[in-house]
Amino acid sequence: MRLGLTALLCFFSVVLQCDCTPPTCYSRALSLSKEIMTLLDKIHSFYRTKACAEVLPVIHIDVHNACITNKLRDFLYVVLNHPSQSCRDKPRMVALKRKTQNLYSIITRICYRDLVFFTDDCEAIDTGRSSPNLAEDRLQLLQEDR
Repeated sequence: MRLGLTALLCFFSVVLQCDCTPPTCYSRALSLSKEIMTLLDKIHSFYRTKACAEVLPVIHIDVHNACITNKLRDFLYVVLNHPSQSCRDKPRMVALKRKTQNLYSIITRICYRDLVFFTDDCEAIDTGRSSPNLAEDRLQLLQEDR
């Protein structure tokens, strides 16, 4: 009796610690974007891949931005067609290529209509800073005045 209770307690403690929900399209896209940004930071700072990173365009991945599809496609093109063959073969660059291809596939095919884009600020993907769109606020104020 005591052994059965201990086994049951161990089973429930393991079940409570594991993540039981499957990843959704949104959560997978979000986690992949964070992984890519972390990998890009490593590539830019590591001495062996710093020269490879000079060719890569600056990108700040935000899955809530409608411009992400075009910017990610352009970024993927640069990663796939890197001028240096030795850079293309480096493990971190191969991982960047694979993760970028996966994210692009998720955004454009798998979760095509599941993701909701809150902004369409293409400059924010290039700079990392989002600027508020004042024209929409003014239009809303004008409509409220009528």
